This record gives sequence, structure tokens and C-alpha cells, in this order.
Amino acid sequence: MKILLFFLAALLAFSCNSEDDLVPDTDLIGKWGLIEILADPGDGSGTFQPVESEKYVEFHSDGTITSNADLCRTFDQPGTPSSGTYSLTDSTINPDGCDPQWPYPFEHTGSTLTISYVCIEACQEKYVKL
Repeated sequence: MKILLFFLAALLAFSCNSEDDLVPDTDLIGKWGLIEILADPGDGSGTFQPVESEKYVEFHSDGTITSNADLCRTFDQPGTPSSGTYSLTDSTINPDGCDPQWPYPFEHTGSTLTISYVCIEACQEKYVKL
């Protein structure tokens, strides 16, 4: 019986999340500038197109995100600052004040960040680290 209890205690100890899981992705932390947008016309033929924009998003180590544009609106221009939170667990952004409140998935791969918005057709924004 003692061996069984020891085994269960050891199993529980090793199955818990480690402190390393709580460390933010330091490559993601910082300011990202918009460089391309994808707006599919409805037939799957859409491709990323370069844009000249001063729009940025900034990921903070405390789990918050800020932008110089409205995070609730796809392809919004700078001028309406907004904020929200992000989750590394499910790679989503949760902007404050959106109606309806949808989480936006993001993908961070190396030097690029892609945010996907809720649209009828595919719509995404691509960023690079500033």
C-alpha cells in the first residue's frame, strides 16, 4: 500500500506544470509593425499583399497587448489606441471592448507574427518585429 501511495505521489509531482511553462515567450515580447494583409475574395486565391502602415501591436510580459489602432477591427488604421490580453497557451489575443467578443488566433514563427481575424473569408495581418 505504501508503494502504491508513493507511486501516485511521484506521478502527481511529475505531471504538474513546471515554472518554465509560465515564462513568457521573450521573442514575442515587444513591438511589431504591420507589413502585409490578406483579404481573400472568397475563392481561396487571396495572397498576402504588402502595405505601408504605421500600425503596430505590442506584446507585454504581463500578458497584455496594446496597439495604436483598434484591435477589434481588421485592417484598422492607427489613431484609435486599444488594448487587451493574450494567451500563450492557446495563442490567442482577446481585445477589450469588442462586440462580439472573439479571441483572435495568432501565430508567431521566428521573425513574423500573423494575426487571424473573424471574417467570412480569410483575413489576416502579418507583422515583423520592430
